[in-house]
Order: sequence, then C-alpha cells, then structure tokens
Amino acid sequence: MTEYGPRPVDRILPTEEAHDLLTLVRDLAEREIAPSAAEEEEAGRFPRAVFTLLSESGLLSLPYAEEFGGGEQPYEVYLQVLEELAAVRLTVGLGVSVHTLACHALAGFGTKEQRAAHLPAMLGGGLLGAYCLSEPSSGSDAASLTTRAVRDGDDWILSGTKAWITHGGVADFYTVLARTGDNGARGITAFLVPGDAEGLSAAAPERKMGMKGSPTAQLHFDGVRVGDDRRLGEEGQGFTIALAALDSGRLGIAACAIGVAQAALDAALGYTLERRQFGRPIADFQGLRFLLADMATQIEAGRALYLAAARLRDAGRPFSKEAAMAKLFCTDTAMRVTTDAVQLLGGYGYTQDFPAERYMREAKVLQIVEGTNQIQRMVIARHLAGPESR
Repeated sequence: MTEYGPRPVDRILPTEEAHDLLTLVRDLAEREIAPSAAEEEEAGRFPRAVFTLLSESGLLSLPYAEEFGGGEQPYEVYLQVLEELAAVRLTVGLGVSVHTLACHALAGFGTKEQRAAHLPAMLGGGLLGAYCLSEPSSGSDAASLTTRAVRDGDDWILSGTKAWITHGGVADFYTVLARTGDNGARGITAFLVPGDAEGLSAAAPERKMGMKGSPTAQLHFDGVRVGDDRRLGEEGQGFTIALAALDSGRLGIAACAIGVAQAALDAALGYTLERRQFGRPIADFQGLRFLLADMATQIEAGRALYLAAARLRDAGRPFSKEAAMAKLFCTDTAMRVTTDAVQLLGGYGYTQDFPAERYMREAKVLQIVEGTNQIQRMVIARHLAGPESR
C-alpha cells in the first residue's frame, strides 16, 4: 500500500492553466517527495532540496504578482496546491504556507522600492522565509509581545526572543514583529530581517510529536541591527499587518489539514479494500463503510469551506470570519479523520509500518498553529456578535 497514489485531477478549477498546474504539482509530489517522505520524517531531516526545487518550479510564489516574479494565481488555486503537497508530506505543504506568510508583509505593505529590492529573490531565488510573531510568553495574546526595536539613527536595534518559529534557524529571511512603542497593539512594527544578521541565533529545535522534519525553534535577537529601509509599513502598523497575514495564513493551514485528511482516507480505503476477514474485504462491512463515508463527507465539506473563503479573498471581499471557520473546521476534521484512519487499520494503524499514525500525529499541530481553534471560535463569535462584543 502506498502513502500517495497517482490520481487524476478531477476537481472543477477556474482555468485550464490551473488544471495543468495542479496536475504538475501532483506529478512532482509523487516523484520527488512521496517516495522518501516517511523515512525523512522519521529521521527528522529538513527537505531543503525540495524547497529549492519548488522555488525553481515557481511554486513558492504562486499568489504573488508577476511583476516581482510571482505566479499571480488566485488563492483558490494556490490553496489546492498546498493541499496536494501536504497530502504527501505536511512538512513541505506547511513550509510553503509559512514561506508565503513570511512574504505577505513585504508584498502587501512594503514600498515599491522594497518590493523591487527583495521580492524577486524571496519568491523565485531559492530563498526560504519564516514568520516571527509568537514569543515564550505571548502566543494567543500576540499583542503583548515584548521583543523590542529601538531606533538608532537610520537603523533599528532588535532585542528579545521569538518562539515556535517554523524554519527557525534555517530560513534565509524573517518577517519579525517587534515593539516600537508602549501603546499596546498600536506600538508594534514589522521588520524584514536577514537570516544571517549579526546577533541573530536559533536555539535547538523543539522535540515534537510530529512534523519532525520541520524545525521549530526559538530565535534570539541580541542587538540585531537592521536599516530603516527594512521596516515594513508605517511605524506602529505591525499588528494590523500581522492580522492581515494571519487571515490568509489560516486558509493555508486549512488546506494543509484537508491534504492530511485526504491522505489518511486514501490510506484507510486502500487498506480496507486489501484486508480480508471472514472471507471478504473488510470494506464490505457496513460499520466500516459508514466510517469511510463520514470521513469522505467531512473532507469534502472542509474543502468546500476553505475554497469558499478563498474566493471571497480573490474577489477582494472581507474573509476574516470565513478564514477562521475554515481553519477551525478543516483542522478538527483532520484530527477526526486521521484518528478514524488509525482505527480502520486496527493494530497496524498503531505501527510505523503504515502511514496512518504519522498523519494522526501531524494533524494535532494544525489545531494549534496560527491561532488555536479556541481562538478561531472567539474570532467567529466576535464577527457574529459585532465589533462591540467582548
């Protein structure tokens, strides 16, 4: 039984170009990522060569403007690419989402000169980015961050610690949110920091239950000096920039979650068709068929939800509530589906000889990153109750 089988692209896509792109991604994933995914994850090896290949193939730049080397694809298409990559190896799919998130501040709020100077290399030059918002004592309460940036002439001096940074220690650039004033969320500013900046160091990667190939580490800023030309947006605009990026990033997490869930369903279905008990495939038993039907239905519902939110974004309409809904539903779905996949495989599901246990371990983190699902419920409720609600 394989973890990822070649399947024709049978979805309704907005253009023939998008169909060809998804076919290309599926073929690339099957050839270049799938064969070694389980082994690489177990060994905790970071797939830098894969990200280089994706950059060369134009897959790290899909939702950004052609003017700066982007693919200028709608989010509706980009998210389905993420889903395909995550179905093969979440470390890769989530890594592309994080890189896209790290480019968001510059693409959306940088000056024309800043975009021209940095975006081409970030989007298609083999560079890999990371996003630095969380800290050891400020996770869900992101506005309470304490990493500080102090002006020194034409420069800024950054000091503090960021935590839970995907690609921490291996990224070529970091989008960093730092405090430049004491007026709460209005005192936060965004900066673009080179990965090799003097005074910047990474702690040992966290020891995680899943996604072992994706380094997650604390970053220490010990008097890191960056020029004012690396400040993104206006001084004090950083929290607004961060929230705008997170709305899009949550859709990336939702798509990755559906990718993992789809991979788990494919593995479970393949196993139940092959495994025979009482003289017939166990897929013939009604109890298991109902479980598979529920898994498939939840996946399709999640996919429809994240695509609906993406179409709002592509149309230039507000989509914050819908992004939170998609992140909440899709990641909860991934947890349910992967748990059911382990159950369907029985004892084999609990072994590392089959991929179901890895999918289950990976699904858990998706309920936590880029805003826990409890935070998503708060965001949704605030939109429902109105801006004056608490």
